[in-house]
Amino acid sequence: MVTAKARAVDGPDKPFRVAEIKRRDLDLHDVLIEIKYAGICHSDIHTAHGEWGPVNYPLVPGHEIAGIVTDVGTEVSKYKVGDRVGVGCMVDSCGECENCRKGEEQYCLKGNIQTYGGVDKYGEPTQGGYSTHIVVQENFVLKIPDNIELDKAAPLLCAGITTYSPLNHWGAASGKKVAVVGMGGLGHMAVQIAHAMGAEVTVLSQTLKKKEDGLQLGADHYYATSEPQTFEKLAGCFDLIINTVSAKINLNAYLGLLNLDGTLVNVGAPAEPLSLNVFNLIGHRRSFAGSMIGGIRETQEMLNFCAQHGIVPKIEVISAEQIDEAYERVLASDVKYRFVIDTNTI
Repeated sequence: MVTAKARAVDGPDKPFRVAEIKRRDLDLHDVLIEIKYAGICHSDIHTAHGEWGPVNYPLVPGHEIAGIVTDVGTEVSKYKVGDRVGVGCMVDSCGECENCRKGEEQYCLKGNIQTYGGVDKYGEPTQGGYSTHIVVQENFVLKIPDNIELDKAAPLLCAGITTYSPLNHWGAASGKKVAVVGMGGLGHMAVQIAHAMGAEVTVLSQTLKKKEDGLQLGADHYYATSEPQTFEKLAGCFDLIINTVSAKINLNAYLGLLNLDGTLVNVGAPAEPLSLNVFNLIGHRRSFAGSMIGGIRETQEMLNFCAQHGIVPKIEVISAEQIDEAYERVLASDVKYRFVIDTNTI
């Protein structure tokens, strides 16, 4: 059993503290990973603050994990010591249900096992990537391509796949008009990926302060949603809208931007319920949908796609001492565009 150093939180209003956690002994198909970098996701903040339901504290968040394999179980066939690997939002699933057999483990009918805040098959609470080591079943470990640096790879394991999956599923491609709501950690990845897929990309952000970044990352157009004329000008324009924000928005206004058979997909997960007028769906056969990360196969596909197209997140590497400050800055939208913890500082 490995003793890992970590940063844990003891309650919704508590600061992070230094902790030690135990990582299980390697089972036959387990991989021991020395974590080098861990991204900070808005989901970490929601969970740490208890906004999505009861939390089993103390909690070690983190599901954007990049590191190096340091040991493997006796029957591991996919990885060897020294491999560059990643771990995303889940570390196991039943492997037997219809969805798992389709490679959609994120929608496991028995419930996938989350990287943190879950309970593993041994009955132990899972703890995440704000730590120095983690043990994961080999089928839930991803190979990080050699041309992606580990610090930049970490956010791809959530922000990357969370945006790649709906863009892939709903067919973002040449000839399609795609809008991205929000220009944050998720949004700036969606822009790059949609552009690489060949779509015409528009960013819909509250203000124009990140317009230069958006255009540089591949957006063709950039509009401020704080300006009422934006919704008038763009009415009925888009085939697909990816909403990346984790705050309550006026769904009816955004549905009005869809063309015939257009789809608005929510990947941001606000704590408050959202409401809509069903006539905004009926009128033009529009759809309102949701999407949650991707399966392991699709996540590896995303990593390879990003490596092929030179897509990486814009990051700010921080020390473990700065986690609380980073949370505050994320909530204040004061980050371009993803914080990544250097776990050597834990």
